[in-house]
Amino acid sequence: MRIEPGSVIGIVGGGQLGRMLAMAAAQLGYKCHIYAPDEAPPAAEVSAFFTRGAWDDEVALARFGRSVDVATYEFENIAAGPLSALAAVVPLHPPRQALEIAQDRLTEKCFVRDLGGRPASFAAVDDRASLDAALAEIGVPAILKTRRFGYDGKGQARIMEPADADAAWTALKGAPAILEAFVRFDAEFSILLCRGTNGETRCWPAPRNTHEDGILARSEAPAGKDLDGAVAEAEVLARKIADRLDYVGMLAIEFFAGADGALFNEMAPRVHNSGHWTIEGAVTSQFENHIRAICGLPLGATGLAAPAVEMWNLVGRDVDSWPDILSDPTARLHLYGKGEARPGRKMGHVTRLKGLGGAESSSR
Repeated sequence: MRIEPGSVIGIVGGGQLGRMLAMAAAQLGYKCHIYAPDEAPPAAEVSAFFTRGAWDDEVALARFGRSVDVATYEFENIAAGPLSALAAVVPLHPPRQALEIAQDRLTEKCFVRDLGGRPASFAAVDDRASLDAALAEIGVPAILKTRRFGYDGKGQARIMEPADADAAWTALKGAPAILEAFVRFDAEFSILLCRGTNGETRCWPAPRNTHEDGILARSEAPAGKDLDGAVAEAEVLARKIADRLDYVGMLAIEFFAGADGALFNEMAPRVHNSGHWTIEGAVTSQFENHIRAICGLPLGATGLAAPAVEMWNLVGRDVDSWPDILSDPTARLHLYGKGEARPGRKMGHVTRLKGLGGAESSSR
């Protein structure tokens, strides 16, 4: 079903991803309606309509669904169950099943493994005794992670030796968890895939990602020829995942590249931080193609707009450097309209196209 320009797109979630989706939708002639529990979310500032409601309020979600022509979500740390009330009254993309899988690290890794993907060795941890059993199976060093609702390094504890187990278990407060083996890798990269309602699939050149303190610090595209083999392997898996789920919209999957190729890390059923560079750096951004996909439109080309592109996040007080960034003719600044610049909070990002000649070829 094609959703015509002039229609209203519902977005569950009001953060920076919703904000950039709304801006992309406006360029294509759509209006956006934001649903979020916050009083003044960043996405509402650039959208036609805003409804304040709880994530788990099925009555409010159904009412919200009746006010829009198609719905999507920009934040996966929400209860998937109540979204059934929304999906019952309006098309919802990506499918709720993708959200349910991505929300549970154990379910996610089993799902990917069954499709032929290769996650790091893992074991379920439901209590303190099973943590000891998992450590005996996996070994150390390892990472203990909550199965649900962890992102940007939250909900994780490193176990460098068996004596660290008590502190790690205490840090996670007894939540259902998963123990993952440490992975030795040469680089991190992500596959950015968009799939339309007709099954058409497009991938962008994979970015090489650098994390600091569990938060994405920088993405550079393309990832580099040394990762070509791992990227090709990862793209095959990404398409299998999208096809199995009959997926519609943006799907981001993070991988480790090592001597054995591509190791699956995690997937995000939404537009993704490692794809922010596509706004200026690709022929069609991840945000525009997500809107195209959920509205049943043809997908746009995903090639690079320059020989190379880099993006870095402005986290916490990094945002105070905005005057210097604006004085740099090679930089493109994106601020998210958030209030307090707390440590670890993503306040914006900067993109630079490289290799175009002249001032644009300067490096940071």
